[in-house]
Amino acid sequence: METVYKNLLRNAGVETFDQRAKLEDAHTVSLGEKSVTARTILVATGGRPFKPDIPGIENALVSDDIFNLEELPKSIAIIGGGYIACEMASIMSGFGVETKLIYRGDQILRGFDNEIRDHVAHEMSKNGISISLNADIQRINLTSNGLEITETSGRKQNFDQVLAATGRMPNSDDLGLEKSGIEIGKKGEILVDEYSKSSVGSVYAIGDVTDRSNLTPIAIREAMSFIETVFRDQPQKIDYDLIPTAVFTTPEVGTVGLSEQEASKYGPLAIYTTKFKSMREGFAGREDRVFMKLIVEEKNQKVLGCHFVSPFAGEMVQLAAIAITMGATKLDFDKTIAVHPTISEELVTMRNQTRRA
Repeated sequence: METVYKNLLRNAGVETFDQRAKLEDAHTVSLGEKSVTARTILVATGGRPFKPDIPGIENALVSDDIFNLEELPKSIAIIGGGYIACEMASIMSGFGVETKLIYRGDQILRGFDNEIRDHVAHEMSKNGISISLNADIQRINLTSNGLEITETSGRKQNFDQVLAATGRMPNSDDLGLEKSGIEIGKKGEILVDEYSKSSVGSVYAIGDVTDRSNLTPIAIREAMSFIETVFRDQPQKIDYDLIPTAVFTTPEVGTVGLSEQEASKYGPLAIYTTKFKSMREGFAGREDRVFMKLIVEEKNQKVLGCHFVSPFAGEMVQLAAIAITMGATKLDFDKTIAVHPTISEELVTMRNQTRRA
């Protein structure tokens, strides 16, 4: 991938420097023994895996390390409950690795709709992943039997590998930001306005280093907004309210719009849900069940949120996001002809309201 992107840059006429860059002032970047100047500077250094402060954490892997393993472990403990932790748990379990997910919260995937969280956790457990909630790691010891983890409850267990997937942090260390007068947040994120401009007018920042919405498509959209704002004199903001996203667990999660908890501020809601075994899973003899949910504002019937736990949920939510972004109502969904036999046809055939919230 790095080679592909380098070729794209070269073909676009971009000059690259394979050196450590550091801001000297608002218009100057130091590259070791030389410096380059520019009217505008863009910081897009991304983020890196974060390791929690646990005795023995140096024995744990981070997500980047997983792809460099020469052989699969027989067992792995994964610390965390977000995107990366859950996805890695599904990958490792899918390869036949005994997998345990340890999360200090009351349910995985904090920030997602609660019913979605419960359903995907149930399905992951059915697929053989052991999920330990309201649990934390006290220490990790290297022993002759591998890695011994001690939970705060006192329980001890041995694993071949331990993966710390407790989040990511901005790559902002030693960039000369403070020296240049750029304001930094508590996590090390570069603080920017709605146009991605930092506290220094000539310096902009996009992507994970700003810790806004840390998703690849958002970073790309922020880059395009930066181009429009700075080089085409057409200031452009990013709408962070309707961001479709997917979690590539088994089964996948797809979501766009508001969760039921977030939508409650809009007054009475009509909640539509369906849970079923797809024809695809039935023919394969699998017990995985699909869960779909629509959150509708009762007053005007506008669809506020659309959520899936299903095979190909990522594909489905991308298309649903178009309708939600355009302000579709429940009637618009009801008027849409279903494609049969598909999983997604249930999205436009949910006629009976599950409950009022």
